[in-house]
Amino acid sequence: MSLQVTALPRLPAAERPRTYGSIVRAQLARNRGAMAGLTLLAVAIGVALGAPWLAPYDPTFQDLLHPLQPPSRAHPFGTDEVGRDVLSRVIYGSRLSLSVGLISVGIGGTAGVTLGLVSGFYGGWLDDVILRIMDLLLAFPGILLALAIVAVLGPGLYNVMLAVGIAATPSFTRVTRGQTLAIRAMDYVTGARAIGCTSVRIMWRYILPNVLPSVIVLATLGLAWAILAASGLSFLGLGAQPPTPEWGAMLSFGRAYLRQAWWITTFPGLAIMVTVLGMNMLGDGLRDALDPKVPRS
Repeated sequence: MSLQVTALPRLPAAERPRTYGSIVRAQLARNRGAMAGLTLLAVAIGVALGAPWLAPYDPTFQDLLHPLQPPSRAHPFGTDEVGRDVLSRVIYGSRLSLSVGLISVGIGGTAGVTLGLVSGFYGGWLDDVILRIMDLLLAFPGILLALAIVAVLGPGLYNVMLAVGIAATPSFTRVTRGQTLAIRAMDYVTGARAIGCTSVRIMWRYILPNVLPSVIVLATLGLAWAILAASGLSFLGLGAQPPTPEWGAMLSFGRAYLRQAWWITTFPGLAIMVTVLGMNMLGDGLRDALDPKVPRS
């Protein structure tokens, strides 16, 4: 006598249980603002990656015979005070500005998430020390704190990245600590303690994955702030040094020719505005998609 195993009927796609990831993607796809922001960000990343092929000229080449040329077919964004093609410099500047933003947020996010996890999980005197340091940093506006750090370390792009990253650390620490305090009281964390999991494994395996959605939203919004802060520091002459093409530095050098050559500052300013707008719109959409209080359909 042989047993026959009958396969369970396969549920139609419409009746299958939806995963959390599919729900978030569907919620995000229905948000027009988030999709518009994602499109703008994708275009900015594509321009940055394709800069060597998209830029019509070398961004540092000086055509001293044709300075301050208005937009034309040969130079769609015009030329600057020493004859450099503004379009090429805007395209190459996207690589630098996006890199500065990503590295700065990476520094602030890594340090902030680590400190927030340790502070919220262990508590006690360690929590008090970390919170007092964060309170001290939060006592200064972010751009002012970054400005003070660069003033101590000296001008330069790497110092700007470090300064903006340090200025962004308190926000990540606060958010991560608050989430950790709520998650460490959950039953599955108590169960992990009961079966002998180490503190590091509990933080890495059970707490961090549940903290990441809030961190991702904060990182998306923080990326826009980091680009603005880095551009502001470069505008003050503390970031990228000439002839490096960077949006903030281009604004700084173009302000002297604002009346006679408006295109030198207009196009880098528009690039900053569009990129930051796209990141903010995407961040708002992610916040709504990941918020459990928002109704799902």
